[in-house]
Amino acid sequence: MVRYLPAAALAFGLTASAAFSADPPPEEPAAQTLPAIGVVEVVTTVLRDRVIATGTIQPAETVIVQPQVEGQATEALFAEVGDAVASGEVLARLSDSALKLQRSQLIASLAAAEAGVAQARAQVAEAEASLSEAVRARDRARSLRDSGTVAQAALDDTESQATIAQARVNSANQSMASAEAQLGLIHAQIADVDLSISRTEIRAPVAGVVTERNARIGAIASAGGGAAMFTLIRDGALELHADVVDADLLRLAPGQPATIRIAGSNSPIPGTVRLVEPSVNAVTRLGRVRIALDNPAAVRDGMFGEAEIIVAEREAPAVPVTAVGSDGSVLRVDEGVVHRVAVTAGIRDGGLLEIREGLDAGEVLVARAGAFVREGDRINPVRTAE
Repeated sequence: MVRYLPAAALAFGLTASAAFSADPPPEEPAAQTLPAIGVVEVVTTVLRDRVIATGTIQPAETVIVQPQVEGQATEALFAEVGDAVASGEVLARLSDSALKLQRSQLIASLAAAEAGVAQARAQVAEAEASLSEAVRARDRARSLRDSGTVAQAALDDTESQATIAQARVNSANQSMASAEAQLGLIHAQIADVDLSISRTEIRAPVAGVVTERNARIGAIASAGGGAAMFTLIRDGALELHADVVDADLLRLAPGQPATIRIAGSNSPIPGTVRLVEPSVNAVTRLGRVRIALDNPAAVRDGMFGEAEIIVAEREAPAVPVTAVGSDGSVLRVDEGVVHRVAVTAGIRDGGLLEIREGLDAGEVLVARAGAFVREGDRINPVRTAE
C-alpha cells in the first residue's frame, strides 16, 4: 500500500536536504593587528651640564697674628674666639715698662751726645781760627823773606805752625763727625724703642673673624717656635674646597656658578668657582676646586658640603636618554612607520639628553631604543608619560 505524506512535511524535507548539501559561505579576512609601541616627542627645554664635587668648608685666607716684640709679658686681652675685628683693632697689650725705662736712659744719653756735638763744634771753630792766624803769619813771612827782611828760619817756623793748625782743624772735624754719629745712633735707638713700645699693642693686620686665641695673660710673648697669639679668617670669607675627578677638572673654570648643599641643612647656598687648582693627586686622581660662598655666615669652618657646578646651560631639543641607542641613533616614527636616524648628542641633564643634530622639536621617537622594532616596521604609536 502506498502512503502519501502531507505537503507541509514534504516541503520541510526538501528544504533541510538543500541546507545540508549546500557549501558554507566564505569568512571575511581578519584585520591586521599592529604592535603598540610607546613613543615620546622631542621637546625644547633648558638643559644644564653639571659637575658634582664634595669637600669641606675652609677659610679663603687664614691670617696669623704674632707679637713683633720679644720677651714682654702679656698684660691684657681684648678679643675672643668668634669676634669680628676691624683692621688695626687692638687684640692684646704687652707690658711696656722695660721699654719705657730703656727709653728714659736713651733720652739721658741723647742729652750727653748733644752736648758732645756742641763741644766738638766749638773745638772746630777754635781750630779754624788758629789755622787762619797761622796762614796769615806764614804769608807775611814769605813776603818779608822775598825782600830779605826775615830769615829763612823764621819762615820755616811759620810754615810749621800753619801745618799744625791745619792738622788741628782736621782732628776737630773728625771729633765733631764722631759726636754727630753718636747723636744719630741715639736718635735711632730711641726711634727703635718707640717702635717697640707701639708694638706692645697687638693689632689685627686685616679685618676678619677670630678663629683661634692662644694668648694668655702673663705669658711671655715670643714670635718664633710657639703657637700664634691669634688666628683670623680674613674678612670672614669661607669657601668650599671640593674634590673633583680629573676628567671633570678640565671642564671647570673660575666664575662658573655653583650651588652648595651642607650636610644637615635644607637651604642651598649659592657660590662661584674662585680657583681651579692646577695639579691632580697622583694616587686618588682627584683635583681640587675652590668655591667662594655668597653667604659664609650660613656655614662654619670644617663643615662637609656638596657642590653642583653649572658648566654649561642652554635651551635645546631634548629626548629621554632611553630613546638613544648605544650607536648614537634613535627610532623616529613617521605616520606609524619606524625610521632609524643618527643624532649628535650634547648635554645630559638627569634623564634628558640634548640633541644637537639630527632631530627637530616636535618629532616623535620610540621611547626605548631597545624596542623590538626595525627600520620600516609599522607600529601603533602610544604616547607615554616619559
